[in-house]
Parts: sequence; C-alpha cells; structure tokens
Amino acid sequence: MFDFIPLLSQILNGLLVGAYYLMIALGLSMIFSLGGIVNLAHGAFYAIGAYLAVTLAPQIGFGGAMVVSPLAVALIGMVVERYLLRRFYNADPILGLLLTFGLAMVAEQSLRILYGAAPVPFSIPQALRGQVFIGDFIYSRYRLMILTIAVACVAGLWLLLTKTAFGKVVRAGVQNPDMVGALGISLKPYMTAVVMIGVGLAALAGVLVAPIAGVHPAMGQEVITFAFVVVVIGGLGSFWGVVAAAAIVGMTRGVAAHFYPAATEASVYLLMVLVLLLRPRGLFGERIQKFE
Repeated sequence: MFDFIPLLSQILNGLLVGAYYLMIALGLSMIFSLGGIVNLAHGAFYAIGAYLAVTLAPQIGFGGAMVVSPLAVALIGMVVERYLLRRFYNADPILGLLLTFGLAMVAEQSLRILYGAAPVPFSIPQALRGQVFIGDFIYSRYRLMILTIAVACVAGLWLLLTKTAFGKVVRAGVQNPDMVGALGISLKPYMTAVVMIGVGLAALAGVLVAPIAGVHPAMGQEVITFAFVVVVIGGLGSFWGVVAAAAIVGMTRGVAAHFYPAATEASVYLLMVLVLLLRPRGLFGERIQKFE
C-alpha cells in the first residue's frame, strides 16, 4: 500500500522552497516591470538580510532581527536605487545588467571580508523548535511559520498594489508611464518604494531561511537562479503568474525529491523548458495589466 505521508512531507518541503523563491521573485518582477532593470544583485540583498540577522539576533532576538534586518536592507536598497539604478532606467538594458552584476559581486566579496568564507552558524530559535502533529503527519513548526509568513506577505503585497493609491500609480506606471507623466505624477519616488519593498522581501526571505539552509557568502548566487526561473515560468511582470509559478516549482521539487532525489533541481529546469515550449511568455506573460 502506498504511504502518502512521506510524499506529503516532501511536497510541503517543496512548497517551503517555493515560498522563499516567491518572496525573492516578486521583488524581481516588480523592479523589472516598473523600472525595466533585471536586478542581478537581488540575491545579494537576500544574503545581506541573513547576515544582518546573524549579527543582530544575539542583541535583539530572532523576532527583532526578523523585523530590523529587512528594514535595514530596504534602506540600503533605497540608497542603491537613488544613486545607481536611477541612472539606468532609460539606458541600454545591458548596462543595467552589468551594474547589478557588479553590485552582486561587490556584496558577496564584502561579506567574505567581513564574515569570512566559511558558513556562519545560525540555529532555529528555541521557541520555534518542535513539531506539529496532525494525525500520523508530523511537520516542523518553524517551517510552517515560514509558509504562513510567505502567504501573509503575498496577501499584503496584493492588497497594497490593488487597494491603495500607491498601488494604482504603480500599476498605471507599469502599463503606461508616459500617461502617468502627462498627469504630472513623477514615478521616481514610487520606483524607490518598489525597490525598497522588493529588496526588503528578499532580505526577509534570507532571515527566515538562514537557520535551515545556512549562511554563507555565495547564498545569494545560489537562490537568484531559481528566483529567475520562477519569474520566467510565471511571466515577466505578472503578479499572480509569479505566485502560481512558485507553487508549481515547489510542488515539482517535492514530487521529484520523493521519487527521484537526484533530479530535484533538474526537475525545475525541465519544467521551465516545458512551459517555455508551450507558452514562450510564461504562464501569464501575455497579459497587459501586469499586476492584476
């Protein structure tokens, strides 16, 4: 008789991975949609968030680090957007790629200088350890917390983009920036806010995943590739496309990990190839209303 419990556990683990891919991919998609820049440095903000949590947790606790670290990274993102990214919104896209690639390298090497090349230990807080029992099913309490926070972030971001004046301007700027400019609305402060939200979400993902995946200088490079895969599968600029893609990627990883663990990562790339063969613009990439 087939035992469904191990498969369910692997699917939840896959969804957990998809959740933090999603928190990174949403920021990537938003920054590209409004500013036209593919931010290769996004993974660096994820890593910086994790390292800041390691530094701050002994002083203010894990809960405090989970709040302060993303806020601090968002402020770093504000500075980067204002003094670097803003110069390249109307430039050749390759210049933006080169800039953000350089930023990613600088950030990674800076982390190596400050913290060393070896992984930094960071454990799950004592209060969040333990298991949740649902009949015969057992799952980590901390992992369930990560899934809950990811769902809350998606819901909060959707409400911000669809139910507020800020969101209306952002969506209008994505669809027709010239018309927004003709109405006398400058998109510069909105772009700054979008970058701050995007990199703050990436930093939050870094804080949450740090006790599970470990903290090391190259962690940003490891995750950014899969975040781009999620964006490509979902469709550039599509909010719900990215959400759906993250869930599908997570479940694909979970099923592959259960039946053929050696193909866990390869399954994600195979999924991307299949989606692009059938829908070259991604699952929702053909839509014009980008964030709806």
